[in-house]
Amino acid sequence: MHTPLIDPFARAIDYLRISVTDRCDFRCVYCMSENMTFLPKKELLTLEELDRMCSAFVRLGIKKLRITGGEPLVRREIMTFFRSMSRHLETGALKELTLTTNGSQLEKYADDLFAAGVRRVNVSLDTLDDDKFARITRWGRLPQVLRGIEAAQKAGLRVKINTVALQGFNEDELFTLTDWCADRDMDLTFIEVMPMGDLGNEDRLGQYWSLKDLRAQIETRSALTDLPENTGGPARYVRVENTGQKIGFITPLTHNFCESCNRVRITCTGEIYTCLGQEGHSDLRGPLRASEADEVLEDAIRAAIALKPKGHDFDYSRQQIDGQVSRHMSHTGG
Repeated sequence: MHTPLIDPFARAIDYLRISVTDRCDFRCVYCMSENMTFLPKKELLTLEELDRMCSAFVRLGIKKLRITGGEPLVRREIMTFFRSMSRHLETGALKELTLTTNGSQLEKYADDLFAAGVRRVNVSLDTLDDDKFARITRWGRLPQVLRGIEAAQKAGLRVKINTVALQGFNEDELFTLTDWCADRDMDLTFIEVMPMGDLGNEDRLGQYWSLKDLRAQIETRSALTDLPENTGGPARYVRVENTGQKIGFITPLTHNFCESCNRVRITCTGEIYTCLGQEGHSDLRGPLRASEADEVLEDAIRAAIALKPKGHDFDYSRQQIDGQVSRHMSHTGG
């Protein structure tokens, strides 16, 4: 028996988000620069090392495993990894295996994902307008993503849409997006833009659209009922009474959601970040590669969890980006 992972503030850690690549076939303006310099492949954890890392966390009590990137489905042979992780679902040690994706590769991989035990996917989608989609993603193709979403639903995957709320960009699509998701029986979560990475010409203050305002606009059309759901994550959920649709709000800037945080993140190079909004991290790749036995790795994991902070310090209230972290969102894995 392994002692569960408990952080210094008595929060049980049972959710791991792990990035399998820093590469992506899009260049979303709030996530990465257009001309990114990606990591040498030798610095990335191999698929075998990713398996060993995740399996160690499962032994230590992780129940939910989310695969992220970059875009996880552009990693070569990534389905080998998903199929390998499915063994933990079969034993019951892992309760959920899922991923966050831009949707570009779902048409190709939806059936394989379902066969590997994935039942839910989050798709990042900020607009339904072709031109705006090309602008926000720089390299993206909206029809390809929409075909991927359709393929995922056809394969039996439950799809949730994640939309970053961007002032002056998708404010005018609020009801278009909510209605589109409701018509297709997809949940929808809005996310406040976070101060992640130095992206040069991107003005975080100019992009910031408070979800308090967004929610108030939705309430002009329908009553909203707060739902008691709490997965330990940052989203707060409501039910739209007109449609029965569920909408989530992730509000790191207007509501600090850290008190029930149950998660940690690992980058594709094996760094563990115990808080998305802090620079502090620990190296797990070194311990992983230092010994074929897992005791060294497990000790390093426990040491990292012992350093987990109480919360982040994202703050726009003083019209400056306090709490900004320098790494790109794609580096941490969302």
